[in-house]
Amino acid sequence: MQNDIANITAASVDQLGALLAQIADLTKQADLIKDAIKDSASNGGAKSVEGSLFKATYTETNRCVFDKDAFIKVHGAEAYARFTKVSAVFSVKVTSK
Repeated sequence: MQNDIANITAASVDQLGALLAQIADLTKQADLIKDAIKDSASNGGAKSVEGSLFKATYTETNRCVFDKDAFIKVHGAEAYARFTKVSAVFSVKVTSK
C-alpha cells in the first residue's frame, strides 16, 4: 500500500478500521497471557517460560517518574514552562459508524 494521499479511498478507511479492530482483539488476548505470566511469576512461579518458538521472561524493575504537578506547586508554572518543549503531533482517529 502506498503512502500517497491520492490513493486513500473509503475502502482503505474500512480496511484500516478492520485492521485496528483485529489489533485490539489480539492485544487483549496477548495482555491476558502476559497478566497470567506476571501473576504466576510474582507469586513464586517460574520467571521464564519457553515455548517451541518463543521465550517469555518476567522481570521486576523500578520506574522513576517526574511529578509535574508537584514541581509546579513548589517552583511555579513559569519555571516548568521554561523547560517544556512543544512538538506538533499528527494522528488519525478511527471510529465505527
